[in-house]
Amino acid sequence: MDKRAAWEQAAEALPKSLRDSLARLDGRRLVEAEEFRLRRGFSMTVLLPEGELEAGGPAVDEEHLRQTLENATQSSAHTVLDRVRRGFVTLRGGHRIGLCGTAVCKDGEIVTLRELSSLNIRVARQIRGQAVPLLPRLTEEGRFLSTLILAPPGAGKTTLLRDLVRALSDGEGIAPHRVGVADERGEIAALWRGEAQLDAGRRTDVMDGCPKALGLSILLRGMNPQVLAADEITDPADVEAVVRAAGCGVELIATAHGSGLESMRRRPIYRDLLSAGVFRRLVLIERTGARRTVRVEELQ
Repeated sequence: MDKRAAWEQAAEALPKSLRDSLARLDGRRLVEAEEFRLRRGFSMTVLLPEGELEAGGPAVDEEHLRQTLENATQSSAHTVLDRVRRGFVTLRGGHRIGLCGTAVCKDGEIVTLRELSSLNIRVARQIRGQAVPLLPRLTEEGRFLSTLILAPPGAGKTTLLRDLVRALSDGEGIAPHRVGVADERGEIAALWRGEAQLDAGRRTDVMDGCPKALGLSILLRGMNPQVLAADEITDPADVEAVVRAAGCGVELIATAHGSGLESMRRRPIYRDLLSAGVFRRLVLIERTGARRTVRVEELQ
């Protein structure tokens, strides 16, 4: 899927009046669109690398939100909201809609959203090949070394993680590996009705929608992976699962939020992760506007 097709496919979920407002924008800018944001009472905005751009058009109302959700899921908004647990819905093509509104909770968990206040359509965009030039720095005598990808939000760490999984799985620049992916938020492979919407490789097995710690454990027990991958280590249970998996002889790929190694060491959960000695390489991503730089550091 090229960049233009990606944003067009994601925008198909929008009601006609909101799609028409996009037609008035510079098409060259829409190729860079990362999100379409709908907030009740305000006109839609488009998130670009440098920030949000007003799309103009009508103020978003309840009907716009309901129709967008129904278009995207081919189901009634009521049906979709009754099965929302994670705050988002994965769409065909790997795009996803984040939802906010009035939550109905039971036993401390969200069981539905009674009223929608905003939606965020995130454009899924695959960039193949970016991981391959990094692989010589992430291997030793042909063996892949456990790698942590560190970047602030929106810098592209999930995109790089996905391409690294794909390259390892397909044997692009390295011998093929069996890769298990704990895709808690559905952003790496983006399963839709059991089929990956984003290319995560031929030899990749995916556990979608369950907590990372549980997904890693299931993959380790049942799928005999050589490499395990997970996005955004944020919880002590995630760290425990990663350390346990490393003790079983598999290599790991994971991502974390941060601006550098020192910032990680100031946070207890990441300090524990680093002290466990699981990761041998650190990939640092920095982004300024549309410009992105990537560098690799040795951790051991």
